[in-house]
Amino acid sequence: MAAGCSDPNDGEKKSEGKNAKHIAFFGFAKANSFTVATFDGVKQQAGKSGATAEFFDSAFDAQLQVRQIQDAVTAKRFGVFVVQANDGTAVFPAVRAAVREGIAVVVQFTPVGTRYDTEQPQVPGAVSLVDVPARNGRRLGELGAAACASRKAKSCEVAYLEGMKTLPLDNARTQAVVSTLKNSPGVKVLPTVEGGYTKDSGRKAMQDVLQAHPDVQVVLGSSQALLGAEGVARGKKILYVGNGASRQAVAAVREGRWFGIPYLPVRTAGAKAAELGLAKAAGQNVPAAVDMASLVPDEGRLTKATLPGVTGEYDE
Repeated sequence: MAAGCSDPNDGEKKSEGKNAKHIAFFGFAKANSFTVATFDGVKQQAGKSGATAEFFDSAFDAQLQVRQIQDAVTAKRFGVFVVQANDGTAVFPAVRAAVREGIAVVVQFTPVGTRYDTEQPQVPGAVSLVDVPARNGRRLGELGAAACASRKAKSCEVAYLEGMKTLPLDNARTQAVVSTLKNSPGVKVLPTVEGGYTKDSGRKAMQDVLQAHPDVQVVLGSSQALLGAEGVARGKKILYVGNGASRQAVAAVREGRWFGIPYLPVRTAGAKAAELGLAKAAGQNVPAAVDMASLVPDEGRLTKATLPGVTGEYDE
């Protein structure tokens, strides 16, 4: 689960003058249910530890998030940062500055840096608790290949509704998905279409896919996009693999509408991030890196056969 340990004094200043039990949470957006669920986990763990937590809403604005982190470093009110980066490259200097000021920084869900194939922290002294994009893409591709195999056909057309072409993280994920599918017997990978992270973008992407490839048999994409795509493809025998872990996504698998999802316990991960940050701020040695997929069995590959006991930890 972890590689190495994070020394609480990895070249940064002592955290004198800061409130070691005050957590700053820099999330994607308050309007995003995934982010809210993560913060709920942070708050829950903070409460158990006699700590407090404050949400900084960047509303998916990478540059606003950079300024928020910079201002929080200057304010010297927080002993712990939990950073859910909109753009891991953009926030890198601000996160590095926070570590150097003696703040215990936990990079949560998205990597901070330019590499998307490792859970190892790219900012020396930070703690990393991320879902490695390249591995997430591999799991998506493996579930897509398994969905194809379940059809027992000689050839199987698969469409991937990728996230956003402008995001390096999504590009790394897409490369892993496509590579995994292409190396799977009997799978024909269709050209990728941008599906985004909303029902509306998923509907539009699915319309484009069906117009060009009406016989598509398996469709992969974000859970939000697939919830929109389903309505467009109503009546067609398509197997879906969603990238998300909401209660709605779990229900879709349970009902047989979707073949499977890579499942992550979002609220649990938020609590784990707070636990790691508070322990580091208290001067304890903690794991330097934790892959979020290690928090669940089989790296979270969830199908109808592996559903018992899983309900999801947030709503779309």
